[in-house]
Amino acid sequence: MELQDKVAVISGGASGLGRATVRRFVANGAKCAIFDMNAEKGNELANELGDAVIYCEVNVTSEESVVAGIDATIKAFGAIHINCNYAGIGNAKRTMGRKGPFPLKDFNLILQVNLLGTFNVLRLCAEKMADNDVLNKDGGRGVIINTASVAAYEGQIGQAAYSASKGGVVGMTLPIARDLAALGIRVNTIVPGLIVTPLMMGGLEEMTPEIEKAIEPLASQVLYPRRLGKPDEIAHLAQSIVENDYINGECIRMDGGIRMQPK
Repeated sequence: MELQDKVAVISGGASGLGRATVRRFVANGAKCAIFDMNAEKGNELANELGDAVIYCEVNVTSEESVVAGIDATIKAFGAIHINCNYAGIGNAKRTMGRKGPFPLKDFNLILQVNLLGTFNVLRLCAEKMADNDVLNKDGGRGVIINTASVAAYEGQIGQAAYSASKGGVVGMTLPIARDLAALGIRVNTIVPGLIVTPLMMGGLEEMTPEIEKAIEPLASQVLYPRRLGKPDEIAHLAQSIVENDYINGECIRMDGGIRMQPK
């Protein structure tokens, strides 16, 4: 599927990986609806990129909120062809810590946003994609791209909730791809490694010398290239998935080979 003249719903689109994807998609002729809770950043990006972008204040865990955002997208652009799900949060809590066991409400919050939120947005976008005319000779009507993490496979200390949520995204990718294949909707998941995003930088969008020094030990874990990933590299992969109609039902790691660390 070509990006030109297509409409993409991008959750978490106001910052980090989502923002990079909005920029790349618009540069390649797409229109984007940003679903995010950060109105300041969302409106700033929409104003910067002009009529090709709208911002919708959307809570991905709420059916009513997502429906409202989808309705606004259809009103503005007439259809939905692509859905990229980047909205996510994380925390670092041990199963049993100094203050007692992992609070259940904190565990549940991560699952609600990262797993349920992803499914909530994609299922409602798929409903609209099913109404699209066939877009190519393969019978395609839409593309869904979710975001997991290498923590889904190799979670670290304190990542029980985050790993569980991202493992769920990985686990549901193939069944959903099977479910939606008959409708001409492809479903894939990007599995990032260590990427320079606000989640890693304490909410900041831009690198500072202090943060660069702090993450040096992380960068050294990547065999080649010895650096952290860039958001646009993830966005570039998202573009490739959209454009290549033979990628379906896959979870694609993009981590600089960090798992190849010698024992």
